Amino acid sequence: MINRVIICFIILISAKTVFAQEFNLEISVLTPKLNLVDPKVFNVFEGQIREFYNNTKWTDDEFQTEERIQGNLQITIKDELGPTAFVADIRINTIRPVFDSNYNTQLLNYIDKDVSFSYVENQQLADSRNTFVDNFSSILTFYAFVMLGYDYDSFAPEGGEKHFQIAQDIVNLIPSEIINGADRAWGPQGPRRSRYWLIENILNPKVRPLRQAMYTYHLQSLDKMTLDQEMSRVNMLTALTEVSKVERAYRNAMVVQMFTDSKRDEILEVFKEASRGHQNKVFKIMTQIDPARSSEYGIFK
Repeated sequence: MINRVIICFIILISAKTVFAQEFNLEISVLTPKLNLVDPKVFNVFEGQIREFYNNTKWTDDEFQTEERIQGNLQITIKDELGPTAFVADIRINTIRPVFDSNYNTQLLNYIDKDVSFSYVENQQLADSRNTFVDNFSSILTFYAFVMLGYDYDSFAPEGGEKHFQIAQDIVNLIPSEIINGADRAWGPQGPRRSRYWLIENILNPKVRPLRQAMYTYHLQSLDKMTLDQEMSRVNMLTALTEVSKVERAYRNAMVVQMFTDSKRDEILEVFKEASRGHQNKVFKIMTQIDPARSSEYGIFK
């Protein structure tokens, strides 16, 4: 009887300390126009990607179920180059819960366009942080660590550094024949909005103020909004000022545009009832770092 009580106690303790993998991503593979391949092949593909992200242990940290990183990864097949060769857009979106609220803030919203890759039904995906196996596995692994880096940066100053460094290591493992041929997004000669330039921007010393701003914006502003709205707005202004430093130091950095694309509507909402002085500062900063959407900040003039 005593043994059974001890066993039940151990089970209860274990149930309270169950740990999960880092991601809980929704995965979708869209196939609007296929002529050569049975769409059912991509149902299998979708399941494999879901398994790859959500059931791989990506870090040494322990995540409880409710702490898993939420988001969506959508792959839209745009073209068939052959029965096993495709071109797709990959959209990555992750969110972060805001403390003491039902609100989720967007952390990462990025589209990797015109990605060429090969896939055979039931082809295995490989964790490629230490070795190159195939291009698509490297792409998925790269984005796993970018997503981790963005999440960790929002909880501690430059907290995502080791994850971004792993993403950089993955870039360095890509064979030159891939960089110079099938997927130029891995190299500096490719498009200016690419995997290469994404991680170059993130780790560039000129972008360090934006990394600090991610922490201030989330942990020191949004997470404290229900406690002290005025101080939270002050902290958000501090974060935006740091982002403006990056825009001046590194013109047209893609991560600045990614920041404004993710945060524009949120910033407008946070400051719509702020003091005129704060609104004037927001207008000045946002029209500098997000000039293409200047008209949207006109409510603060």
